[in-house]
Amino acid sequence: MILNLAAYHFTPIDRPVELADDLRGWADAGGLRGTALVAGEGINLFLAGTEPAVHGFLDRLRADPRFADITVKLSHSQRQPFARLKVKLKPEIISFRRDNSSPLDGRAPTVAPAELARWMAQGHDDSGRRLVLLDTRNREEVGHGTFEGALTLPIDNFTELPDALAPHRESLADASVVSFCTGGIRCEKAALWLRADGMDNLLQLDGGILGYFEQVGGAGYDGRCFVFDERVALDPALQPLVDGEDA
Repeated sequence: MILNLAAYHFTPIDRPVELADDLRGWADAGGLRGTALVAGEGINLFLAGTEPAVHGFLDRLRADPRFADITVKLSHSQRQPFARLKVKLKPEIISFRRDNSSPLDGRAPTVAPAELARWMAQGHDDSGRRLVLLDTRNREEVGHGTFEGALTLPIDNFTELPDALAPHRESLADASVVSFCTGGIRCEKAALWLRADGMDNLLQLDGGILGYFEQVGGAGYDGRCFVFDERVALDPALQPLVDGEDA
C-alpha cells in the first residue's frame, strides 16, 4: 500500500537552494517519488511512498520551525502514482503573476468544509445572502467533477482566472462567493488578489476539495476531483480512478 502526501506551506525561504537539497535528500533516503516545488514564498509537495518513508519525511520537515504546523492531506493507493522524484526551484510555488496576492502577508477569510456543506444545504450563508461557489481550476479539472451549480470558467491556466472572471463580477456583487480548488493553494492567492481588487464578498474553502472530501465527504459535489498524478482523479472517499490492475 502506498501513502500519498499533498501539502503546501507559505513561509519566507531565504535559502531555497539549500532547502531544495534537503528535501531531495530526505525523499531519496525514503525512496519517495513525486514533485517538490521550492520558492522564496514556500513549498508545494506531491510525494508518495511507503507509510514509514512518508512519515519519516514529514518528521524531518516538521523539525524545521518554519514547517512545524504544515497541514498535509494523505490518501492511499495500491501502486506508486509517480514515475520519479523531481525537486524544482520556482519563482512561485503556484504561478499567478499578480501583485497583492502573497499569502506571506496574510490569508483571505476562509469557510470550513462543514460550514460550506451547511450553507449549500440551506441555499444561503448565515446572513441570508445567496451562495455562489467559484471554481478556480482549469477546464480539464472541472471535467472530472465540481460542486453542484458552481461557477466554472473556460480557462486552461490559473493565470487566466482574473480576466475570465471579470464579466461575472457585477452579477456576483450581492452574493457570498466561496472560491475553491483542489487543495487550497490556488485560492490562497486568487482570493487575496480578488479581495484587494474590490471583491470583498469573496471567501475561500479551507483545504480545498480534498479537505472537503476528508471532513464532509461528497455532499453537494458531483463527480471526482482531478489530481496531478497517475491516479487521475479521486472520489469523495479519496479512492483513485486509476489504480492497481486498472492502471
